[in-house]
Amino acid sequence: MLSGVMRIGIYGGTFAPIHRGHIAAAEAFLTQMELDLLYVIPAGIPPHKQIDASDDPAHRLAMCELAFAGRRNVIVSDMEIRREGKSYTVDTLRALHAEDRRLFLLMGTDMMLTLDSWRAPEEIFRLCYPIYIRRENDPILEAQIIKKNETYLQKYGKIARRLMADVIELSSTEIRDRVRRGEEIDSLVPTAVADYIREKGLYQ
Repeated sequence: MLSGVMRIGIYGGTFAPIHRGHIAAAEAFLTQMELDLLYVIPAGIPPHKQIDASDDPAHRLAMCELAFAGRRNVIVSDMEIRREGKSYTVDTLRALHAEDRRLFLLMGTDMMLTLDSWRAPEEIFRLCYPIYIRRENDPILEAQIIKKNETYLQKYGKIARRLMADVIELSSTEIRDRVRRGEEIDSLVPTAVADYIREKGLYQ
């Protein structure tokens, strides 16, 4: 903690299921932003993507808890699952904002490029420092990112900073598909999460 100000990271997503790419991003976030605390927050009803009609948020929450078990500086929160309606980021930021806190919000490239279309983008930029991580090796996106940051700086007085980490091209969709095909996922998710998916018969 610097000068009495706590550095708080916020990492939201569907996490259906959480995988090693998510965990690597969380570790890089903690280290590079020198976070005192990281909130991992599974979305209840995500506004930006469709989730399976059979989705049970309690399973996604439980898998996140298993993935970060034993980490004192990581809190897996159910605040968005408990909240009624769609899980808007600005509501989460409002809930976690305090004068003695500096909030950092982690997102992927796709979310970074559409941040100004989210609910209350001006307030999002006021309440936090947006951070993005590349999860793809598409060089064409670099020009789009630069242009978008120029827009953000002009409109909101901030840019989204890049988290430097190795690109891990892995998706939850791929893992669910592998489960349906009866293929192994132990190399893609933490052991406890793989065991949980098998035990609960998820994604069959």
